[in-house]
Amino acid sequence: MSQPSDPWPHHRANVGIALFNAQGQVWLGRRDGTPPPWNWQLPQGGMDEGETAELAALRELEEETGISPDLVEPLGDIPGWLAYDYPPAVREDPRFHKKRHLGQKQRWFALRFNGCDADIDLKRHVEVEFDAWRWGELAEIPDLIIPWKRDVYLQVVEAFRAFGR
Repeated sequence: MSQPSDPWPHHRANVGIALFNAQGQVWLGRRDGTPPPWNWQLPQGGMDEGETAELAALRELEEETGISPDLVEPLGDIPGWLAYDYPPAVREDPRFHKKRHLGQKQRWFALRFNGCDADIDLKRHVEVEFDAWRWGELAEIPDLIIPWKRDVYLQVVEAFRAFGR
């Protein structure tokens, strides 16, 4: 039996995490060095060669928030990939890592945070992704995210609505 073809072969494999606290709020990070108004997002990042999406999600969460895997439990995921394209200005701007990909394809996971706010350490990893964080409502995210990621975030909100308040 053959594998289905990848509908996004020129998109970077990535994971995204919606981290919910016990009150049903979701963790929001403000991207370091990104000016407002669209500088908030959920943790997300690339998958390493040979890494499963589940392990990449736990690794990225720990790198970006300092939250160790033992402080979270799975709530659900979105089967398959969600994808967005980088706008031409981003792909062509040399400040943006010389984008070799047309965009990103993402696997999304919902996790419950079982720790306390003091367990969050944005500077735990050498490469700081976020300079601030807060708990917020899942439904507010699409208005906070950069417009070219918004369609994916709308799908995340719909898929994980049951975990929020």
